[in-house]
Amino acid sequence: MTRKHVLEGVKVLDFSHFVAGPHCTRLMAEAGAEVIKVEAQMGEAARHLPVLKEERSGYFIQHNRGKKSLSLDLRTKEAQDICHELIKTVDVVIENFTPGVMKKFNLDWEAVSKINPDVIMCSISCLGQEGPLSKLPGFDYIGQAYSGVLGMTGEADGYPALSGMAFGDISTGAHAYGAIVTALYHKAMGGGGQFLDIALLDCLFSYHEMNVQVYDASGGAQVPQRSGHQHAFISPLGLFKCKQDYLIIVALGAQWNNLLKLLGKEEWLEDPRFATPLTRNDHRDAITVEIERWLSTVSDVTEAVRILVEENHVPAAPILSVPEVMQHPHMQQRGIVQTVTDRAFGEVKIPGAPLRYSQYPERLELQASFLGEHNEEILREQLGYSAEKIAELNAAGVLSQKDI
Repeated sequence: MTRKHVLEGVKVLDFSHFVAGPHCTRLMAEAGAEVIKVEAQMGEAARHLPVLKEERSGYFIQHNRGKKSLSLDLRTKEAQDICHELIKTVDVVIENFTPGVMKKFNLDWEAVSKINPDVIMCSISCLGQEGPLSKLPGFDYIGQAYSGVLGMTGEADGYPALSGMAFGDISTGAHAYGAIVTALYHKAMGGGGQFLDIALLDCLFSYHEMNVQVYDASGGAQVPQRSGHQHAFISPLGLFKCKQDYLIIVALGAQWNNLLKLLGKEEWLEDPRFATPLTRNDHRDAITVEIERWLSTVSDVTEAVRILVEENHVPAAPILSVPEVMQHPHMQQRGIVQTVTDRAFGEVKIPGAPLRYSQYPERLELQASFLGEHNEEILREQLGYSAEKIAELNAAGVLSQKDI
């Protein structure tokens, strides 16, 4: 029998909301897993974020395609019992509430592991499941603040800068996906179920590919600081202005030699001030002057990048806006921009799935569910509930359903 994708047969019970958890389960759904998304009766907050069309959220569509919706009042024992029954049937449970919330619903790891010892439970949080900060509510930028990431953005003597993106949430969702898949492999090898504590803080702190060891190895002599549009330790590596636009240039090793030839500064090859990337950084102002002098002679940023990259093999790229990325032929050919059609919203462009599998080159046709759309299907087909019992749950307000 032909499999539809790599995770076909994997069942996931998803209590997550907003971005980090939903991105993880989006990756799982796009890889063929069956994902049941448990939502509150009003629906998760993402259903009400812009852009809205016909009361339908483009934001929700992007992060929740391919998931079944089960809308429950988790404050009720009946809803908790339903979740307990479903936990017996699934491989993975995932949630991203503030630590302690799942315990209030009798759905924490202690309860879940007793119900299904073979289940993998992944809790995504901002600051982790333990430690002095763990109980604090958090969002992406809270994690960026505590991890030191925000401390490295912005001009040296000015405010730190917001990125305008939830890269902490998205990347933590991807880290969680990796942890879940490896835990599934461990389980398949006879290792059983386990609990995964995945935090934005941990993932974001790992982005310091240089700062942590530089500070420690230098005995505190080198303290990473905001450096604005130039790299803190290496030159030339930074942003430069060309007419009305910007580009980034990275010239290391032989690429530095190529850049000097382009700039007409070959004598710097013998100058001890520019012997290494570190010593060059001490004199980066002189390098910046020469780069910007040359850029002033070029017609525009497109021509500058062409000369740098194609003629001189110096890594460089234009700083593109979101519309420019979406319209770029390379991005379109790779499917980085994906057009999806929602039953209520219509067509909308979203970032395409970044994971590619040679045996499954075509993306699955997926829809984002309406709130509570699969209540009856899940309860009837997976738990064997009768129509009368489902009707009773609806009448008692345990279930809800709405076309949003």
